[in-house]
Amino acid sequence: MIVYSNTKVGFESDVLNSTIDEKVEQAVYEKLGHHTGIGEIHSWQNSLHRMGEVLSDPSIPDNAGIAVEYGIPYTPKRVDMIVSGKDDDNHNDAVIIELKQWSEVSEIEEKDGIITTTLGGSKVETVHPSYQAAIYAQLLRDFNEEVQNGDITLHPCTYLHNYLPQPVNDPLTSSTYQNYIRIAPVFTKHDASRLRIFINRFIKKGDDGETIFRIEKGKLRPAKSLQDCIASMIKGNPEFNLVDEQKVVYEMIKDHARRTVSGGKKQTIIVCGGPGTGKSVLAVHLLADLLSDGMSAAYVTRNAAPRNVYSVRLKKTHAISRVDCLFKSSGSFIDAPENAFDVLLTDEAHRLNEKSGMFSNKGINQIMEIIHASRLSVFFIDEDQQVILKDIGTIKDIKDWAHRLGSEIFITNLESQFRCNGSDNYLSWLNDVLELHPTANPVLADSTYDFRVFDNPYELRRIIEEKNRIDNKSRMVAGYCWNWVSKKENDQMYDITLSGGFQMRWNLDNTKTWAIDPDSVQQAGCIHTCQGLEFDYIGVIIGPDLVYQNGKIVTNASERAKTDASLKGLHKKYPDKKEASKVADRIIKNTYKVLMTRGMKGCYVYCTDKALSDYLKHRLKMNY
Repeated sequence: MIVYSNTKVGFESDVLNSTIDEKVEQAVYEKLGHHTGIGEIHSWQNSLHRMGEVLSDPSIPDNAGIAVEYGIPYTPKRVDMIVSGKDDDNHNDAVIIELKQWSEVSEIEEKDGIITTTLGGSKVETVHPSYQAAIYAQLLRDFNEEVQNGDITLHPCTYLHNYLPQPVNDPLTSSTYQNYIRIAPVFTKHDASRLRIFINRFIKKGDDGETIFRIEKGKLRPAKSLQDCIASMIKGNPEFNLVDEQKVVYEMIKDHARRTVSGGKKQTIIVCGGPGTGKSVLAVHLLADLLSDGMSAAYVTRNAAPRNVYSVRLKKTHAISRVDCLFKSSGSFIDAPENAFDVLLTDEAHRLNEKSGMFSNKGINQIMEIIHASRLSVFFIDEDQQVILKDIGTIKDIKDWAHRLGSEIFITNLESQFRCNGSDNYLSWLNDVLELHPTANPVLADSTYDFRVFDNPYELRRIIEEKNRIDNKSRMVAGYCWNWVSKKENDQMYDITLSGGFQMRWNLDNTKTWAIDPDSVQQAGCIHTCQGLEFDYIGVIIGPDLVYQNGKIVTNASERAKTDASLKGLHKKYPDKKEASKVADRIIKNTYKVLMTRGMKGCYVYCTDKALSDYLKHRLKMNY
């Protein structure tokens, strides 16, 4: 979607009369349905007026096309400006311009494509503008059918009209960023004439905005080069191998996708499966293969941790990523047109929310929006993994919304689990111990799964670190019973403190891939950073929100950290105290079930409540 479009002469008139920011603001409201913050309005006033000066040259045709705030397919991102026209051979060309008001930057050598600047009054790390412009152009090449087939050539660049380069060792153009600057040149405060020359190199003749119109109307379709790229990432990668019924469900979904995309009725598939049944592996494998078949598809989760980790595991490179945009937040489809995607694969569907956005005030319902935005919607779900009060993903709700939107419904199951050393006995025992589902597994006497109870948290951490040295696939996690005080000062403060002087920090706030970072075994993950992921060995600190009293497992919601929002609004939503207590009990127990089923080979626990520790040992029927 393009917010504002015009010819060069029309754009110059709006700039001259100082109406350009008003027109863009009104168009944002009309097309996107929300008002614009004063900061963005000021950026339009400043940057677009500077672009008016750049374009006011007869060498750039009056009928060249101009677009402002073009929404990029597959992402919530928008290109600041596009100038379109034709070259000397009448080929369609479009110059993509990323506009920045920055006046200072700092180089970050150890992080690929990342730079520091001042935003909102404080210094923040953000992507280098050349990286940003380059990836925007690549996304259009990868997903816009008109760009792929319509003889449209893209030329990205960036214009920092307030930035005055340093005479020596300028951080903006450091060698650290040259790979991206070669793709998307940088123009700064005194470079208006150079930017004119760059635009005129490609825009020799006007096109009255024809190229921009074609880009806007281009159908979502993965480019052949992207299809080959994704296929090569999956091929030969044992992490994404399919076993037994996974393969059966995979072929079933592919068959439904082919029939739906070729003109069949809208369809919704619900795939039910417990921990370790391969839901995530199946979803990622399907993503790769559906893209290879030329379908527009995306992997969707509410929780950022699994999509960040799978994105990194899939691409295994620090080059301009053609993969990240395929992994989307469940709140990405608020404004998506009907059937914009061929297939949306929603993993961890039990974690979907009703509303989206930081303040839960956007959209109507994430389930509805995902079904609406796709011809085939696939939901991978385990209702026993709902761990936050706002989680609304249930089989019933998915079926209800599918019915309302006229989508056919199919339900299938993944029964065999490949985590926990394939021990269904352990999962049954855990359900019984946590009093989630009574089973016929009172003890864990003959399980092949390595489950141990430790009396000393130091020893627990030591053995997890020892296991992690093998292949970086073991981690420490904990119930969310300690405030995240180290979030802002992680080098000076600890979060988890236990008797005997044991201290540990929560996972650092400066990474999105704690589960695979080389040094993160020294930090404790929580439910939000590990759900949907798996490790070889998991060390779990069970906090005071789960204890053993009077022969029963008892939960205590008041022991949850103030920084945990899992139970926020509990008593407002459930005024009846008994009902509220029942809901909180379920969420806390589900949380520990998720934590204690992250390990493929073993789970080791330390309980802050000695009575609970003794009870688990008793249930193990082991001698300590």
